[in-house]
Amino acid sequence: MKIKTASLIAATALSVLATNVQAADCPVTYDELHLALAHALDRTNGGLDFDMWATAVDRDGIVCAVAKADALDAGTGVDPWPGSRVISAQKANTANAFSNEQLSLSTANLYSAVQPGASLFGLQFSNPVDPAVAYAGASEGNNGFGADPMVGHAIGGVNVFGGGLAIYDMTTGALVGAIGVSGDTSCADHNVAWRTRANLGFDFGPGGIDNQGTDNMVYQTNIGTGLEAAFNHPACGFGEEAVNDAIMAGG
Repeated sequence: MKIKTASLIAATALSVLATNVQAADCPVTYDELHLALAHALDRTNGGLDFDMWATAVDRDGIVCAVAKADALDAGTGVDPWPGSRVISAQKANTANAFSNEQLSLSTANLYSAVQPGASLFGLQFSNPVDPAVAYAGASEGNNGFGADPMVGHAIGGVNVFGGGLAIYDMTTGALVGAIGVSGDTSCADHNVAWRTRANLGFDFGPGGIDNQGTDNMVYQTNIGTGLEAAFNHPACGFGEEAVNDAIMAGG
């Protein structure tokens, strides 16, 4: 089992995105996200035990923070998939955009509903990523630090596999934004996102589509009744489902 922790990098932006100011109502700071991701990765989450990106957005879809983590025992420094940075932001945007104070939808919940012939087919093509935000600045020495070029801007994007979760204020029940995690199998990403959200002190809010009333991933190998029949996700095949069972049992 790899032991992972987060690592910081400096950030710059293109002149059109030169000012990265965190919105006043951001529910998550960089330091909070950085630490929560690190603790989520200090045990196995199934999957490939790869390095991870995490992004948090506020209720308006403005990026609040971007962090990345590395495996300390790998001996090669920080090496998450570069494309997963923007995917983590897409996931955060999606979970925020398609959740409300009546229903919490994770990105994992959307997988089956957007397949050809299903009720939400085409959703994944709506709300495209803004490339000027996603790819501002040089990557080396910029991305994943406290002032990542995406911070302070709306990223957009819709992602329809595991790793994105809405976040709700535990006191008021208000939906305040979302987090997205990417860098491993989508099933492992979901497990990491679930643990990261818990570490941040947030929860799934009013209820989700699974039979326990959460926004947890519903595996196609274990579909129940009701909404689970329409909002489920394929297994990834690397032990993620057993880890998910342990997480839901309090592990």
